[in-house]
Amino acid sequence: MRRIMLATMLSTLMPALAWAASSAGGPPVEGMPQLAFGHPVQGPLLIGQIVWQVIIFFALFLLLAYVALPRLGAVIDNRRQRIEADLEAARAAMQSADAAIAAQREATQAARSEAQGAVTAAMQAAQQEMDAKLAALNAALAKQVADAEARIDQSRKAALGAVQQVASDTVGALLTKLGASADAGQVQAAVRSEAAARGIA
Repeated sequence: MRRIMLATMLSTLMPALAWAASSAGGPPVEGMPQLAFGHPVQGPLLIGQIVWQVIIFFALFLLLAYVALPRLGAVIDNRRQRIEADLEAARAAMQSADAAIAAQREATQAARSEAQGAVTAAMQAAQQEMDAKLAALNAALAKQVADAEARIDQSRKAALGAVQQVASDTVGALLTKLGASADAGQVQAAVRSEAAARGIA
């Protein structure tokens, strides 16, 4: 880099040196001093300046072509390879993240389905258990009702029998007080017949 700067400074200073040399001595330059190749003092300086400019140009060209540009190209290629590697890594990470998200969704859906199935099975089992308990309770209540009705019927029959007996005794006692005689069997038969007619037998 320092060599390039030095060569550039020399190529810049050469016209000034030539102008200084031309103005230092010799006949004055007519027209454009940059093209005064026939001047006895300035002509050789201009030719040397052109030769040195050509040499410096080819030196700069060779320096750029074989030193600076290959290094710059290597830096650019290295950076491009890094960028491509980073992009490839980012794509791989994105694909991995997408796969992980898809797996998570599948696992969540499977867990949700399994939980729903477990809840449904538990509800069905609880319903069946409740139905069984309700059926057993209804059977027990029906048996208790039947037993109670049987006991009530027995009690009603016993009470009706006792009422008929009391009625028969009362009728017999009334007939005796009235001075009439009646058979106990006939009195009981008449009481049963009257009770049956009234629907209390």
